[in-house]
Amino acid sequence: MNENGKICGQPETFAFSDEYLDRVDAVVARYPDDRRASALMPLLSLAQEQNAGWLPKAAMDHVADMLDIPHIRAYEVATFYTMYNLEPMGRHHVQVCTNISCWLRGSDEVLDACRKFLGVGVGRTTEDGAFTLTEVECLGACVNAPVVQIGKDYFEDLDGESVVRILEAFKAGETPKPGPQNGRKGCEPSSGLTSLTFDDAGEAVQKDAGGA
Repeated sequence: MNENGKICGQPETFAFSDEYLDRVDAVVARYPDDRRASALMPLLSLAQEQNAGWLPKAAMDHVADMLDIPHIRAYEVATFYTMYNLEPMGRHHVQVCTNISCWLRGSDEVLDACRKFLGVGVGRTTEDGAFTLTEVECLGACVNAPVVQIGKDYFEDLDGESVVRILEAFKAGETPKPGPQNGRKGCEPSSGLTSLTFDDAGEAVQKDAGGA
């Protein structure tokens, strides 16, 4: 707080741009008039997206006013859910999942590689403002563990070397290809298909659980 009781680093005002207002209207239109408050979470997400990946108090107040709800209800939601960032973030938000599936598949190695390459700890932003590193509980892509989300993209089937290559690409201004990083297609079995394969004539062949 400064001497006027305002939170330092927070903008005093926030308003949706014309582009985002169109998206706001589309979201609000999904709900009956007496259920407008149900649009709170998606509108907070849009406010965060417009504001370079973080959600200031002014944006929470603005969204609450649009939905005719008390400001405290927006604060309660924004401080409970970890997808809302309440302070400025780096241009690339690196979210490393360390929940059980990713942990069993080596997320400790992935997180450690991120720390070493970026030179910052969890919850910190690099000095150039390029990267913020966070640890998250679950990204919901367990079959492709370990998983890291950067921006809106998922990078899957990672290890220490592959995650560093991805970070190097972002640092160089490139856009690395999301998805599995080990050659797997989507979430197919890593050992190859075990069912609904095809013979030389193009006919489907159903394999049993043992792969026979």
